[in-house]
Amino acid sequence: MRRTTFRAAGLRSTTFRTAGLSAALLLVSAAAGLGQASAATSGSSGSSSDAHAGTRASAAAPALVDALQRDLHLTKAQATDRLAAETSARTVEKAARKAAGSSYGGSWFDAARGTLVVGLADDSHRAAVEATGARVTRVAHTERTLDATMTKLNAMDAPGGVAGWHVDPKSSTVTVTVVDAHKSDNDVAKFLSRAREAGPVNVEKTSHQPRTLAAGTVGGDPYYTGNVRCSIGFSVQGGFITAGHCGTPGMSVSGWDGSYIGNFQGSSFPDNDYAWVNVGSGWWTVPVVLGWGTVSDQLVRGSGEAPVGASICRSGSTSHWHCGTVLAKNETVNYSQGAVHQMTKTNACAEPGDSGGSFISGDQAQGTTSGGWGNCGSGGETWFQPINEVLNRYGLRLHTA
Repeated sequence: MRRTTFRAAGLRSTTFRTAGLSAALLLVSAAAGLGQASAATSGSSGSSSDAHAGTRASAAAPALVDALQRDLHLTKAQATDRLAAETSARTVEKAARKAAGSSYGGSWFDAARGTLVVGLADDSHRAAVEATGARVTRVAHTERTLDATMTKLNAMDAPGGVAGWHVDPKSSTVTVTVVDAHKSDNDVAKFLSRAREAGPVNVEKTSHQPRTLAAGTVGGDPYYTGNVRCSIGFSVQGGFITAGHCGTPGMSVSGWDGSYIGNFQGSSFPDNDYAWVNVGSGWWTVPVVLGWGTVSDQLVRGSGEAPVGASICRSGSTSHWHCGTVLAKNETVNYSQGAVHQMTKTNACAEPGDSGGSFISGDQAQGTTSGGWGNCGSGGETWFQPINEVLNRYGLRLHTA
């Protein structure tokens, strides 16, 4: 099994009050009822802040509780407590990072204890970090050292037998993932030797190799670029964001019914995997991620970043709504078309036809689906492009409720 980029669908011309919503993100028609709903939210800020997220969590929790019970095998009480703890952890992480200063070695969410753990390379700021509510542990290296190692590895040409690499704050190393069948290849051994010279590196094995895969034009609610379909990620003021491998600047985009929506205004792949499309010709945007009947449709209220270890859910037109946890951040994924940097790895499943779709934690937008391996029958791993980088790159404002 190899990792794939998932091209997926999403968009249905319907009204905001329709019960049977079935797109990866509701990008809307000019129906009068939807126009009113859109106007009511059109002034929302696209800030990445998750301020007041705690007061909003209760609105999203009932639907998310059901999904976490199913996908993470939790009881209702466990799922409810976890969502509340993760909402708190997002706020704590910002304060803890600032308090740690140059000693900061990364952080992650400890699901068993319901707390954020912060790694410190020395104890000079321990009291200040603990005062934020985080639990502190000592690590060997600072985040700055690990990021510098990542930069050196990103400048290297990786052979196909190297699946990717990412900063792992728990082990305080850069973890390089090698495809088991190629672990003895000379070019892999040479890459690993150079990687170890670059800084603190740990090597793990996988049986999965990344590759890209386009989905054909099948039924459902896609947006189309030629004979390829891809999912909407999140609405921004004037358009939506999606995966970069779905199209190039100027490429025309049509909706589920074949009507013209807009064009790719910007796109980057490989190196990055993000893009944005303008919306017009009777189409509107709303701050909604579809639950596909598995959960209620989710309102988007910000883009506060979830820590490693937090639960996360994704929506796409092929496999619909599934949840998992954040496994790693700042990972370089080595697709056959080239490496894509600063990705986030999850164990939420996805399938061909899901590319560009939404990753969300609580009511906070996280990013757009890029690729992965496996499927939603047997499981797998999926990577997403973090959203705040896309917003900053193109100067976009997230459409929020």
